[in-house]
Amino acid sequence: MKAWQLDRLGGELRFNDVRTPEPRSGSVLVRIEASALMSYLKAYVEGKLPVYNPPPGPFTIGTNGVGVIAAVGRDVWHLKPGQRVVLSSHFVAPENVEDPAQVLIGLTSSPDAAAVLADWPDGTLAEYALMPVAAVTPAEGLEKFNATELVTIGRCIIPFGGLLRGRLAAGETLVVNGATGAYGTAAVLLGVAMGAARVIAAGRNRSALEAVADAGGPRVVPVTLAGQVQKDARALRDASGGGAHMAFDMVGQARDPNSTLSALHSLRRGGRLVLMGSMTTELPLPYTAVMLNSWEILGQFMYPVSAYRRLLDLLRSGLLDISAIRPHVFPLADLRQAMEAAATAGNLECIVMQP
Repeated sequence: MKAWQLDRLGGELRFNDVRTPEPRSGSVLVRIEASALMSYLKAYVEGKLPVYNPPPGPFTIGTNGVGVIAAVGRDVWHLKPGQRVVLSSHFVAPENVEDPAQVLIGLTSSPDAAAVLADWPDGTLAEYALMPVAAVTPAEGLEKFNATELVTIGRCIIPFGGLLRGRLAAGETLVVNGATGAYGTAAVLLGVAMGAARVIAAGRNRSALEAVADAGGPRVVPVTLAGQVQKDARALRDASGGGAHMAFDMVGQARDPNSTLSALHSLRRGGRLVLMGSMTTELPLPYTAVMLNSWEILGQFMYPVSAYRRLLDLLRSGLLDISAIRPHVFPLADLRQAMEAAATAGNLECIVMQP
């Protein structure tokens, strides 16, 4: 089969002929129909993201995907050849221990999980992928979506994990900070799908916020942030009708904490703030305000193993509308051009590779 293999970060990326994997215990072999690119894949490949810890030696890159099971290994009882499935890069070791290791297949792990990634190094930018069963979710009942449309659901799974962590309930008001980013936009769409009475899309680009509001519908209210904590918090509280039940922070590479603090101060008493973005500086918490308002501050990395099933249920039922996320499809052989496109893609665009 053909596969895009990287020998090391900053090293050689080649479209190689490699042996098609054989299923092993607890795994399935999937014929890839589509794989979505991360916006930062080019920087990752070029070694410009040194915080990532890739698998040792040449490995196939690529994260989430959609495909059809070609074969199953031993100790696989429910998944069958011919089933259409969604693939997750997030894999948690299935051992019954206090803190099981977790990795992102085809991408990275923490140093203490390197052995798991060495065992499951290869991702989805290939004609076939061998995946552990815990990273595979059946996708029946979604026939109206072709593979290049369905794979865009990978844009939603990470923020869905954060919204589950924050216990977003129907009828609540949600503030999404960083709503003009790819994951922030998906969080807005998810808030609507999960029954939020009002979703406040917060960011600094007014025109982009209006596009997000158009995609999300009448329950979405755009708020343009000015970078001043108290002024922005008042605007968010006013848009929330007096204060939000939950705020979701999905700002990438934030250089100052102001918008995150504005989201915190937008909460009503007993509200929750979920931190799932990234920040290049410290977050100075107002201790007394957090205590007096009984606020919860929750960190979340990725999503539980059951999240993809629940996410596909939202899509299957029609509650989640992903039609605003437009796939731009490239042949698998054109990965270099596709990585360039992914680096500049808008928040409502998804770069998709198809074998």
